[in-house]
Amino acid sequence: MIQPRLVTKADIFKLRQDFPILNQDVNGFQFVYFDNAATSQTPLQVISAIDEYYLTINSNVHRGVHYLSNKATEAFESAREKVRSFLNAASTKEIIFTRGVTESINLVAYSFGMDKLKAGDEILITCMEHHSNIVPWQFVCERTGARLIVADINDDGSLNIDSFRNSLSERTKLVSFVHISNTLGTVNPVKELTALAHSVGAKVLIDGAQSSPHVAIDVRDIDVDFYTVSAHKMYGPTGIGALYGKEELLNSMQPFHGGGEMISSVSFEKTFYNELPYKFEAGTPNIAGAIGFGAAIDYITRIGYDVIASAENELLEYASKKLSEIGDVDIIGTAHDKASVISFNIQGVHQYDAGTILDQMGIAVRTGFHCTEPLFKRLSLDGSIRASFAFYNSKEEVDRLVQAIEKVKKMLK
Repeated sequence: MIQPRLVTKADIFKLRQDFPILNQDVNGFQFVYFDNAATSQTPLQVISAIDEYYLTINSNVHRGVHYLSNKATEAFESAREKVRSFLNAASTKEIIFTRGVTESINLVAYSFGMDKLKAGDEILITCMEHHSNIVPWQFVCERTGARLIVADINDDGSLNIDSFRNSLSERTKLVSFVHISNTLGTVNPVKELTALAHSVGAKVLIDGAQSSPHVAIDVRDIDVDFYTVSAHKMYGPTGIGALYGKEELLNSMQPFHGGGEMISSVSFEKTFYNELPYKFEAGTPNIAGAIGFGAAIDYITRIGYDVIASAENELLEYASKKLSEIGDVDIIGTAHDKASVISFNIQGVHQYDAGTILDQMGIAVRTGFHCTEPLFKRLSLDGSIRASFAFYNSKEEVDRLVQAIEKVKKMLK
């Protein structure tokens, strides 16, 4: 693992130079990227690591004795070790490379849920979940007869802990919840929730898609059973992520996919599965993606979460204040513990219309349900505009957003 270098808040502006995509004009305006909760941008260091793989060691892993295969395998497994360290897992056996959080949750749904749940069992989720943490559990319930239970939220967008606690029972076999809400920005008390779930004997999966860019994660301290991350949320490439699972649980589960690599021996009569983590990694993996994932972890490590959190919290406070000062703007989600996400609506203006005008002014935001349609039904809303920040964003860009919102109001109200 590389040694972290000292980075201060004063260095943040310099770090923007690592992201050339930010230094362009869109529709005649300097580009402002406020869609980081959907996909963060990728620094040159990560792009370079992917290029280096294809330029120098492109080969399949684990299956060859020649030089390129050995070097590719070494780089691939080095990336796995970086993910293990990043999550503080006990062993690389507990790190499964997947396409991202969605596939990771589906893996657990099929390999654990379909196999171990039965009619009368219950799966508990929360009202603020992403569709990726709802639909797979509906699959499980439809096929096993289990029931899906939903814990409510408070009016400020925080989780209603009493609702969560009261939803637990001896029937609860699996509890799955988001670490940080992609719509509300709410940071859930994951260690407390995990302990509550374990008190009734349930296993716990945490959706870490939004947490990995913003906060340090320690799966052993949380004592979570499964944890999921996606590289493209944390300055890495798309199509790669990881599932953490406790070794004893993963050993007890059947493979999600069948094919090469996940086997130790195959005959027409019977197949014997490979050891962890390869039992769950059928076929040629996204080798370049994994190497890029590792480079993204290196990049975050160089900066440090203390610097990232300081910069993003300052932006969140500044943007929240500025937006609250604009008349006819309603902020959605005001929990005390929030990450750098602000969802809002402009009274009398449809979010798609507002988003279109903001785009014409060079500002990228997300509009709609943000893959949390049930949450918006709970809030009696038909969607929102979402501005999500990364450490490379600036107060000047927030000012641009405020000015653009004022223009939207003048044009459409």
